[in-house]
Amino acid sequence: MAEQDDAEKSEDPTQRRLEEAHKKGDVAKSQEINTWFVLSGATLVILAFAQGMAGTLAGYFGGMLGNLGAISLSAPDTRGLFVQVILATLAAIGIPFAVLAAAALAGNLIQHRLVWSLDPVTPKLSKISPLAGFKRLFSAQSLVNFVKGLLKLVIVAAVMFLIVWPDRDRLDTLMTLDPADLLTVVQALALKLLAGVIAVMTVVAGLDFAWQHHSWYQRQRMSLREIKDEYKQAEGDPMIRAKLRQVRAERSRKRMMAQVPQATVVITNPTHYAVALRYTTGQNAPVCVAKGVDRIALRIREIAEEHGVPVVENPPLARTLHAAVDVDAEIAPEHYKAVAQIIGYVMQMKARAAWRTNRP
Repeated sequence: MAEQDDAEKSEDPTQRRLEEAHKKGDVAKSQEINTWFVLSGATLVILAFAQGMAGTLAGYFGGMLGNLGAISLSAPDTRGLFVQVILATLAAIGIPFAVLAAAALAGNLIQHRLVWSLDPVTPKLSKISPLAGFKRLFSAQSLVNFVKGLLKLVIVAAVMFLIVWPDRDRLDTLMTLDPADLLTVVQALALKLLAGVIAVMTVVAGLDFAWQHHSWYQRQRMSLREIKDEYKQAEGDPMIRAKLRQVRAERSRKRMMAQVPQATVVITNPTHYAVALRYTTGQNAPVCVAKGVDRIALRIREIAEEHGVPVVENPPLARTLHAAVDVDAEIAPEHYKAVAQIIGYVMQMKARAAWRTNRP
């Protein structure tokens, strides 16, 4: 089943999938990059701080050993001496260790941005399951890591051997050198070794990072179903979105129908189109309060007749207005004349009806 699932993951991961992996602490990371930075930091420490650090420690401990007879061994004095030794040691090695810590941090930051996630350290049954542990132990990734570690060990050991072998005769005489001369020889030899190892690790780290990034990207690949599910989560289920659109359209239609009784006139086709317009003195132009075709047009006409709103048949104008004007929007200037004639006619009819009603 696992092989089948992996085979189905044929699509490149989406940006959302990559962001979720980063939030969970699942990032492309090469330990060899970290090793390279730590080795470079160690080289810098030996090159810049080794003599100063050794001189500081030698001076302090030399002075202390030269005055052993004056040191009190009482409990308070012993505790004080212990604190002084620790402080002196930290003062000597503090900056070098800060450089190494900065190098280790840089090795992580150069590979990916900061990750704040508890997911990698959260207890999971799969981490303590013997079966899951057995699968991880004999997985293809474990085999690759084993071969990679073995090759790295062989290559680094060979490089170190090639560097040290020419100086093998000098190694026998190291015990006869003064401490100051011994430090210089050891420092030079250590720098040569580190330079050779760093040169090898540069290639190893580059190849390992490319492999780790490739493996991580392959783990993030998705199946078509996962992409569809992600799209549904991001955009919403299509059926739900269609239902919401239907509900919004129904509410909008009800609000539109509620404005028909306040219309001044309804212009129809006579049955296929209906556009309800409202105009009062002081308006810049008539406003469309409702429009529709077929069933909605028929309903607009029925509501207009129920509330005594004049219905005027003008098929060309009804079709034109329906296509050109939106609900709650003013009609365009090019329609002023035609609409004004109809509204003027309606006003005249209302005025005549009012005169007949009020005539004695």
